Amino acid sequence: MSTTAELEVSLDPHDWTALRELGHRMIDDVFSYLENIGERPVWQPIPDGMKKTFTDPVPMEPRGAQAAYEQFRQTILPYPTGNIHPRFWSWVSGTGSVGGMLAELLSGAMNSSGHGGDHAAVYVERQVVSWLKQALGYPAEASGLLVGGGSMANFVGLAVARNAKAGWNVKTDGLASGRPLALYCSTETHASVTRAVELLGLGSHALRQVGVDNDFRISIDQLRRAVAADRACGKNPICVVANAGTVNSGAIDDLHRLADLCREENLWLHVDGAFGAIPAISPKLRPLLEGLERADSLAFDLHKWMYMPYDVGCVLIRHPDRHRDTFAYAVAYLTPQNRGLAGGPEWFSHYGLELSRGFRALKVWFSLQEHGLKTYQSLVEQNVAQAQYLGELIAGDPQLELLAPIPLNVVCFRYRGRLQEEAALKDLNQEILFRLHESGVAAPSGTVIGGRFAIRVANVNHRSRYEDFELLVREVIRLGREISAGR
Repeated sequence: MSTTAELEVSLDPHDWTALRELGHRMIDDVFSYLENIGERPVWQPIPDGMKKTFTDPVPMEPRGAQAAYEQFRQTILPYPTGNIHPRFWSWVSGTGSVGGMLAELLSGAMNSSGHGGDHAAVYVERQVVSWLKQALGYPAEASGLLVGGGSMANFVGLAVARNAKAGWNVKTDGLASGRPLALYCSTETHASVTRAVELLGLGSHALRQVGVDNDFRISIDQLRRAVAADRACGKNPICVVANAGTVNSGAIDDLHRLADLCREENLWLHVDGAFGAIPAISPKLRPLLEGLERADSLAFDLHKWMYMPYDVGCVLIRHPDRHRDTFAYAVAYLTPQNRGLAGGPEWFSHYGLELSRGFRALKVWFSLQEHGLKTYQSLVEQNVAQAQYLGELIAGDPQLELLAPIPLNVVCFRYRGRLQEEAALKDLNQEILFRLHESGVAAPSGTVIGGRFAIRVANVNHRSRYEDFELLVREVIRLGREISAGR
């Protein structure tokens, strides 16, 4: 009798012992890499010759895990973004953690899809969402979903807001059935909100960008006038997007006053707390975010200020029925059952866009088990204190200028020297920023705030120490003097 068994293939190793040895070597190498990360440049450019390796054609024949790992060590590992380094403060990119890395290994081994069903990944995510509501002081009865990041969390929250407040069944009848909808945010709001509004079919013109005060918080008076003007001309205001930590400066809108306004005007309050919601886990810092618990929806990231490996964000919705109504669907091949693998609690795929969903919850679960919430409270408080310290160093040197208040962990400043012209100051500080990056000493980012170019430090780094900020200030002053002298 013929057999085709010898023709069958698998991706499992032919030699488990050899691959096990390679796996142990990988773990040892990565531990050494992380243990000594502060001794390396924060960032370094990839040589042009090395970049050419990323244009090689697809390999048709097997090269083996050993060869693949060697190429990884030579062409990939030395050239990261740098966000695991103690002096990385660009954008708001988190550092990850060693325990989180190991949890990713465990998650990859299980390779569970978290869309639903009666298996461990579903219960872990439900527990993690419950923990996050407890940690942030958000209502226990709220629904929640782990997503790829703040952009998707904003999208989900605004989708529920649109469907809940439109006044007709948008899910079945589309957007042409009623009055034009209007949403409101400040001029400091992250671009992901604009993108979400566009992708939800509302158009960017439906998003009213309201001016800010001297602390870069949304002007409540201007907001009231904008809502009244839209109602007067026949539009249907549905939602206010508040900032719990603007990306530019960390400004926190007055959440209590916005919640009051939304209740008076029958508007949905969505809070973009991508990184700035996380201080609510700290009893010491929670007063800065009073009113957060009143939001109808809340978006935040765990790969930013909770130091989890990329990617994992979260959206919480105060109204679970509204949340489910927005995304739930019924198809025969994905019908929840009372028993078997398709049993279990309500499926997560009924609360968001994704059906295939990785086991993101495990790294959050593992990290909180490993360190405990109190450790994260201390780290967030430490980052805020470090930002204040940097602000004091800047204020104490006449060559430097602070460009915004420091309510949380973001510091915007520039080297001024003796220059007065804004164009010259912009060119000088951009050059300082480039040289900081290219030297590998530190990696802040650049932004424009109040019309002025700023060197921006966004501190969500559990590896940063006070001495790192002292070094940054010394280098900015040295570079500022050096560049100025050469011009």
